[in-house]
Amino acid sequence: MRADEKGTPLAFAGQVRDLDGNPIPGAEVDIWQADDGGYYSGFAPHIPEGNLRGVVVTDADGRFEIGTIQPAPYQIPTDGPTGKLIEAAGWHPWRPAHLHLIVGAPGHRAITTQLYFRGGEWLDSDVAEAVKPELILDPHDQGDGTRRVEYDFVLERAETAAAG
Repeated sequence: MRADEKGTPLAFAGQVRDLDGNPIPGAEVDIWQADDGGYYSGFAPHIPEGNLRGVVVTDADGRFEIGTIQPAPYQIPTDGPTGKLIEAAGWHPWRPAHLHLIVGAPGHRAITTQLYFRGGEWLDSDVAEAVKPELILDPHDQGDGTRRVEYDFVLERAETAAAG
């Protein structure tokens, strides 16, 4: 993130384990998100390339910690076919604040998901209808202005996924 990144600091931590509860060292946590204004790098010309995007590798205990900011909700573009669909359906064009993640490790099936924030706007009416209770984070203030939250990921072995 930019050195002068605006927004509430967020410490996002957790562990990546297999179905038996064993930690997965070397798992990759690929994360990207909107900034405090609801803009993504690569989609807004005033945001530096790669801002609020990164890949973190878990340690020997399968743990990770990412220092970022809490993202803002954003309005999806309403021009073109998406805008016509939203208007015809009578929907609003807002997405709640969220983190995008792909979590994977060699020999395991990757997970692609989004995690949301308790109390955030648009949780009950996400235009993408992607919010589920188990995907809602509840960060707590650490006492220094940084909000902290932990979320663990469980990966299935690739051969289990293929056999199932």
